[in-house]
Amino acid sequence: MVSKDIDHNYDAIVIGSGISGGWAAKEFCEKGFKTLVLERGRNVEHIQDYPTSTKNPWDFPHHGQLPLKVTAENPIANKCYAYGEATDHFFVKDAEHPYIQEKPYDWIRGYQVGGKSLLWARQVQRWSKFDFEGPKRDGFAVDWPIRYNDIAPWYSHVETFAGISGNSDGLETMPDGEFLPPWELNQVEKEIQNKILKSYDDRHVIIGRCAHLTEPKEIHLQQDRGKCQARNLCERGCPFGGYFSSNSSTLPWAKKTGNLTLRPHSVVHSIIYDSKAGKASGVRVIDTITKETIEYFAKVIFVNASTLNTNLILLNSKSERFPNGLSNDSGLLGKFVAFHNYRGSLTAEYDGYLDSYYYGRRPTAVMMPNFRNVRKQQTDFLRGYMVFYTAGRSGWGHSTPGNQIGGEFKDAISEPGGWQIYMMMQGETIPIEKNHVRLSEDKKDEWGIPLLTVSVGYDENDEKLLKDFLQQGTEMLSKAGCKNIRSFDSNQAPGLDIHEMGGVRMGKDPKTSLLNEWNQLHDCLNVYVTDGACMTSTGTQNPSLTFMALTARAANHAVEELKKSV
Repeated sequence: MVSKDIDHNYDAIVIGSGISGGWAAKEFCEKGFKTLVLERGRNVEHIQDYPTSTKNPWDFPHHGQLPLKVTAENPIANKCYAYGEATDHFFVKDAEHPYIQEKPYDWIRGYQVGGKSLLWARQVQRWSKFDFEGPKRDGFAVDWPIRYNDIAPWYSHVETFAGISGNSDGLETMPDGEFLPPWELNQVEKEIQNKILKSYDDRHVIIGRCAHLTEPKEIHLQQDRGKCQARNLCERGCPFGGYFSSNSSTLPWAKKTGNLTLRPHSVVHSIIYDSKAGKASGVRVIDTITKETIEYFAKVIFVNASTLNTNLILLNSKSERFPNGLSNDSGLLGKFVAFHNYRGSLTAEYDGYLDSYYYGRRPTAVMMPNFRNVRKQQTDFLRGYMVFYTAGRSGWGHSTPGNQIGGEFKDAISEPGGWQIYMMMQGETIPIEKNHVRLSEDKKDEWGIPLLTVSVGYDENDEKLLKDFLQQGTEMLSKAGCKNIRSFDSNQAPGLDIHEMGGVRMGKDPKTSLLNEWNQLHDCLNVYVTDGACMTSTGTQNPSLTFMALTARAANHAVEELKKSV
C-alpha cells in the first residue's frame, strides 16, 4: 500500500490514516486529487499483516493471555478489552509514547496504518436532531453550527459504502439509515425487550447497528470484501473484510485511483503557516526511523490524527501569527475535551429457556437509545445515556465437588449453564473548560515534540447520570423478570471509553470555537479538522459514524474550494 514519493507537493495532505483519515483520502483521491496520507506508525496491509486473524486458542504460547511482565509494563493498554496476546502488535506500548496525566486518564492508541479502525467496537448510530440541538437548548458548550439535516445525506453516503447492519426502527431519537439485514436477538433478549416495551412508553429496545457486512452489496464486492463470519475476532484484523476498516475499505479504494501516496513512519511535528498568504502551506514531518525532518506542501490539509494527537499537533503549530497554536486567537484550543461515561454496569440471571441457544458470535448488542431529557429537561442532570444489554448462556464446565473428574465432569463441560444478563451505559459528558490538554513546558518525546499533558476528569453531572442509570437499569431488569441483579461502578478513568472528543470544537463564533460549519479553522481556512477533536458535544451514541460523515462532507467542500482555485 506504500507508494514512493515523487516530490513534496500535493493537492491535499491528510494527517492520520484511521477511520476519518481514510475517508478523507478516499474522497480526495476518488475526485482526482493527488493526496499524501501521513501515518506516524508502521504500515499494515490488509490480510497479510493480520498475523493472528485465523489462529486457534491453542496456537498461542499463552492461550491468548499476555505474560505478567508485559501486562506490568503496560498498565494503561492492559485495561482495554481488546488488548491481549492476539492483538498486542496493534497497541501502543505505554513506555514508548509517554504522556503526562495531570488527572488519571487512560489513553488507548494504535499507531499503525489504519489506526484504531483495526480495533474499534464497530458500533454505529446516527445522531438525531436532539443531539445537535442539545447544547443550545440546554445552555452548555456552544451551539453546533450544523443540524441533522446538514449531515443526513453524508450519513447515507458513508453507510452505503462502509456497510452497516441494522433494522429500520422509525425512531426520532435515532434516525434510520442505509442498512444491510440486521442481526437477530436471541430468545431471552426478546423476552426482556418485550417486557421493557410493555412497562415503559418512552423506551425503545432495538438490535444494535454495526459496521458489518451481513449481506454484501456490489459496492462492497468491488472493495474485495466479504460477508461477516460472526467470529467476533475483529480486533485481530478481519481477513474477510467483513467489518469496516481503513485497511480493508477506504485506503485500498483510494490507492486504486493512482492518486494516493501513503507515508508511514511519519510523525507530524507541526503545520507550516504562511503569514503572507494567510493560510497553511504544508506539514513538517519527522521520520521515525531516520529522525530526518521533512516538509511536504499542499493546498489543503486535513488533520485526522485522532482527538488528542490532533490537539497536540495544532498546539505545536506555532508561528509569529499564531504563537499559541494554529488559529488559536480565542485561547480555546485544547479545551472542552469530553468523552463517554462507561462506569455503570449491571449483571443478572434469567430463569428458563434452557432448551434455547444461539448461533455464532454476534458482533453487536441489544441497545436502547437515550430516553432521558430528550425533548425537555426532566432530571437534575443534563443530557442522558444509551443502554446496551446482552443475554447469553454461561457456565460451560460448571461442576460440583463430586464431578470434577471423570465422566460426570466430561458431561458437565459439554452443556452450558443458565442465562446471564449484562447491561451497560454509554453516557454523555458535558464539555467543560477545565477538561483540557496542553503541551508540557519542559518534557519532550524522542522526536523533540512536547509531551501532551492531559487534565480531564468527571464532574457532578457525571455522578448523577451514573446513579440514575444504575437505578433505572435495576428497575428495568426487575420488570423484565430477571433475578440476582447486581450493579457496579467501575470507577474507571476517562479515556478507557476510547471516545475522546473536543478541543478543536465547531461553532459559529471564532471567539468561542475553532472550526466553522465546514470543519475549517476559522482563521486558517485551508486546514480542516474532522476527527473527534471537532466535536462540540458528545451525544450518547458511538461517535465514529459521525466522524466519517463529517469528514466526507468536509472533503466535498474542500474539493469544491480547490476547483475554484484552478
